[in-house]
Amino acid sequence: MGLSKILHFLTPKEKKFYPMFEESTENLVKGAILLNKYFLVADSDEKAKIISSIKEHEKIGDDITHRIYDELNKTFITPFDREDIDKLNGSIDDVLDLINSFCQKVRNLSPRTEPKCFLELSELILQAAREIKIAIIELENLKNPKKIMNSCIRINEIENQADEIYHTALSNLFRDEKDAIELIKIKEMLSSLEKATDKAEDVSDVLKSIIVKAG
Repeated sequence: MGLSKILHFLTPKEKKFYPMFEESTENLVKGAILLNKYFLVADSDEKAKIISSIKEHEKIGDDITHRIYDELNKTFITPFDREDIDKLNGSIDDVLDLINSFCQKVRNLSPRTEPKCFLELSELILQAAREIKIAIIELENLKNPKKIMNSCIRINEIENQADEIYHTALSNLFRDEKDAIELIKIKEMLSSLEKATDKAEDVSDVLKSIIVKAG
């Protein structure tokens, strides 16, 4: 082991990032639960309340993200690579941003229908958010990274499933939808949901990078 690595292990590190990341992922899971719930209720007033609640969680997520960035700028010794903290922070925030983006598109575009694929993708986003939370909770224990890696593998599988649903839905949309404006609306909303799973995979990639560097 080189001197720099020995010093890295011996130097006290700031651990305040772990609870902040856990707070961020808890907020993400709450947003994902609300997204999934949106497709399980029929009442328009309740749907509107859910959209407003998701927006509030997105604002909370932004506040946590800024706090992590501020701490990163003030902290000399970080628990893992500074660049990875930065990427992890941003990618978690991106998932919730895209959940909110979908909801704002629903509010602004008012599509005639909600295709079944919306519900299916929301279920995958919720699964991915929960796996991210599991991995983040385990992040402080990098001596046993198996649980983190298992969650990363699951997130990658979820993203692949989302890709299949997205491309099938897109194909069906262009085949069946005769109203060009409605087609554009649904395509835009589909894109936000699919990109949310892409961003979840970005979180997974950062986590795997942290594991490799800690090994």
